Amino acid sequence: MKNFATKTFLLLAALAVIIYSCNKSDLAAEAEGDELAQVITYPQGDVIKGQYLVTYKADAFGVDLRAVGENNYWELREDLGKATQSILAENGIPSKELLQVYVKVFKGFAVQLSDEEVEKLRKDNRIDYIAEDMEVHVNMGGPPGGGGGGGGGQTTPWGVTRVGGAMDGTNAGTAWIIDSGIDLDHPDLNVDVNRSVSFLSGGGGASSPDDQNGHGTHVAGTVAAINNSVGVVGVAAGATVVAVRVLDRRGSGSTTGVIAGVDYVAASAANGDAANMSLGGGFYQPLNDAVIAASSSCPFALAAGNESTNAGTKSPASANGNNIYTVSSMTSTDNWSSFSNYGNPPVDYCAPGSSIYSCYKDGGYATLSGTSMAAPHVCGILLIGGITSDGNVNGDPDGNPDPIAHH
Repeated sequence: MKNFATKTFLLLAALAVIIYSCNKSDLAAEAEGDELAQVITYPQGDVIKGQYLVTYKADAFGVDLRAVGENNYWELREDLGKATQSILAENGIPSKELLQVYVKVFKGFAVQLSDEEVEKLRKDNRIDYIAEDMEVHVNMGGPPGGGGGGGGGQTTPWGVTRVGGAMDGTNAGTAWIIDSGIDLDHPDLNVDVNRSVSFLSGGGGASSPDDQNGHGTHVAGTVAAINNSVGVVGVAAGATVVAVRVLDRRGSGSTTGVIAGVDYVAASAANGDAANMSLGGGFYQPLNDAVIAASSSCPFALAAGNESTNAGTKSPASANGNNIYTVSSMTSTDNWSSFSNYGNPPVDYCAPGSSIYSCYKDGGYATLSGTSMAAPHVCGILLIGGITSDGNVNGDPDGNPDPIAHH
């Protein structure tokens, strides 16, 4: 694998040198004859001003970087980053800190650019499109209902029972939790710390996959809390969970950071694994594209969102595919959760999401509500396999009741 990464870098580097050595007037003439790369803008107020996702055309380097596995993922990110710096220099743009680099779901990078620099990159015929970055947030429908320690015996949350759990997940695949991280030493979770990563930048522990918010740990508990006589038990009890941290202590992040997490899962997941994304924001096609591409590596469970609107207007909830499951939320009486987004498509199943008790940060437990809590029930079922339905939710606003997920 290392040889493959080295050869790829040599090819990229050689290509960059050749292009940079070309007569600049020739390059300008080529650009004038081509269409400018599209710039995708968004009217929502959560745009991150001056921050962009830049994608390359599939044949930009004459090599398919998506033929990559976990063993050479980080090497290829570094290689493409070096080639990108050469391309920036060629376009008269000074060296930049690349916020993210993508090699699996598509080839590209995230970076801060001025308006003038955006226009320069648009003229490069290797660039596919440039998209404004956007904020994303956890998909919660209400504030925490309590936290702290989990003294006493083990509880089986009502949602786990409703979907046909708890099932033995000790021999199941891995759950990739793209979220705020996971409490890495929570006594009720089997966390693979070595494969856990953070795609956040900055100080204050941002580089650690350890959960500073609690949301990701709660999600992980619903998927796979250990059957160990304390705390709670998950749908796929005892399955391995990996923290893919893309949200900060406030439960917020960037779409470009989330795509980096999806890219990592796409390169790392194995047959039998499943991924969970209990987060979202406004409609963002590049994020949908990334999830669709990554779903060829493992199935994805997606939260429908909590704006009481059509999930088709949100991302990644609006992503559709055979290996993608968008999940709405219901109460313990099989009634619709008032906060839940709706719409068929993209919603595939409804699952328990109101007043869900699960693991929390700092070794604790908490009750939370939201489609964030519904999606991991489906993720747990996907780990075990054999998802089906058990009736339909009552009161679905779109008039087409979602089937209730069950093992």
